[in-house]
Amino acid sequence: MKLRRLVLSLVLLITFVTTTFAASKPVTDDYLTDMIRSRLAADQIVKGGAIEVVVKDGAVILKGTVEEDKQKSKAEKIAKKVSGVKSVDNEIVVHRP
Repeated sequence: MKLRRLVLSLVLLITFVTTTFAASKPVTDDYLTDMIRSRLAADQIVKGGAIEVVVKDGAVILKGTVEEDKQKSKAEKIAKKVSGVKSVDNEIVVHRP
């Protein structure tokens, strides 16, 4: 009975430690790029647009052109909401047709 409690305690401890390290694992730039691109493409206002996403050490640069101001601001909001993003530099140009 004591051995069973000891084994169970060790299993719980190992699970806790590995979960803690996995949760604190840094997010890669590639992951952030993919997440931002997919969210931009799925958004009804932004509609993906001609937006280039560049990520370096968690800092995001949005480049390209959109047709309306609200698309530019929405793209920035979407990028800022992605977990792991440290900053967003919005270089998107509004070009009305």
